[in-house]
Amino acid sequence: MSREYSPGTRFAQNHDTVSERSIVRKRAEGTALRLHSLALISILLLFAGSAVASAAQSSGGTMISVTNPLDAAALVYVSGYEISPEVFYPGETGTVTVYVTNAANTSVSVSQPNLIDSHLKVINIGDFATATSIGPGETIEFNFVVTATGSDGTYLPLFTVSTNVYGASAIHSQIKLRIDSSDVRASISLKPDRFSLDTKDRVNVSVVNSRSGNITNVLIVPETVGATVSPDESFAGNLGAGQSVQVPFFITPKKDTTVTFHVSFKNGDNRHTTDVVLPVVLGDNKQGAEIVINNIESTSTGSTFTLKGDVTNNGLTAARSVLVTVGSPATPVDPNPEYAIGNLEPDDFSSFEVTYSKTGPGAVPLIVRFKDSDGNMFSRQFTMDGSSNSTAYGQGGMPGSVPGSSGSSFNRRSGMFGSFGSGLNQVPLIPIAVILIAVIALIIAWRKGLLKGFAGRFRKKQDDDDEELKEQ
Repeated sequence: MSREYSPGTRFAQNHDTVSERSIVRKRAEGTALRLHSLALISILLLFAGSAVASAAQSSGGTMISVTNPLDAAALVYVSGYEISPEVFYPGETGTVTVYVTNAANTSVSVSQPNLIDSHLKVINIGDFATATSIGPGETIEFNFVVTATGSDGTYLPLFTVSTNVYGASAIHSQIKLRIDSSDVRASISLKPDRFSLDTKDRVNVSVVNSRSGNITNVLIVPETVGATVSPDESFAGNLGAGQSVQVPFFITPKKDTTVTFHVSFKNGDNRHTTDVVLPVVLGDNKQGAEIVINNIESTSTGSTFTLKGDVTNNGLTAARSVLVTVGSPATPVDPNPEYAIGNLEPDDFSSFEVTYSKTGPGAVPLIVRFKDSDGNMFSRQFTMDGSSNSTAYGQGGMPGSVPGSSGSSFNRRSGMFGSFGSGLNQVPLIPIAVILIAVIALIIAWRKGLLKGFAGRFRKKQDDDDEELKEQ
């Protein structure tokens, strides 16, 4: 017997099936949501734990978890130290900084820090009268101000600090401290053989750090009266152990004097100075230009005198902007009151011609002015009696010249010789011209056949001489 269902019955059965499936799906979605939330919370807790661990590590290193105060006190240790200056002078004051670290996860109180050694004295021991608490993973520092009382050598002061935990041992550590009496050396490593008046010369100040530690802020300041020194000061910076530096200065003296170079530097925070003194004694500049006057010739026309001669640079450097004139009692007049020569290289010379009138009796000074490559002005003075064919003799240097310089003089050569100026060698113009004219005349005569008759007579005479020799 078959079973029949009405349309309403089939709809109700399908609706029940859909409802059951919806309930199952919703239950699955709720379970997945709870799982996702748990995973997210776990990740957040993991990041939070890492952050806490990183913070603990950055605060002083990895902390060790302890519960016993004695175990915590045992985890306090000296983690390092610094000394300034690096190497002490005997009797010098500096600082010793000791770092103490607590590796426990709980605070530890410490007190009575000290540095113990017979070769140094702690000045600020009273600053450590109270106890200090070191937090978990924390590092603190103890700054001792000390004076080195020992002689040269290396010492090992003992650092000690007590923990305020009953039954715990004090913390001890040795540090290394050096004392050295070797000083920084300063000297003049470069200078001219002689200084010249108003002439700029270079000198080098050498600074050598012969100590076993570094020095800082090296500064050199010159001091003098009677000379110009540049620069006003020079900063050389820092010098390591065994290093040196050359510092240049330029000196232009006005008179005999001394220049004191004050060399200062720091060893730690302590300033030290040393001086080097340079005597500046004026003399002839062996490397400079040396002016010589010779071949003097003086003529007169009425009240006007004409002075001719040669200027020679007998030195080792060029004389620049050379100018020749005369001084009182002579008065320079036209057409040549001054004679500009220009530059004279070493071993070069030039002729000059100046005109003047005399306003009184006495010898006439011949003045030669010139400059060096730095623009310093020099002057040489030579004296002549002002008569015809007079001679000049050295009168010494005028202001701006090198003391002790003098001129050489000779009678001016006479004869048929001309000369070029401005430093060119003298050239015998007239004899050369005569020879050239003669050569040109011979060439013209030969081309025009004027020499044929003379050549024929010479050839005939030679043949007659040969015949006579054969007959003999």
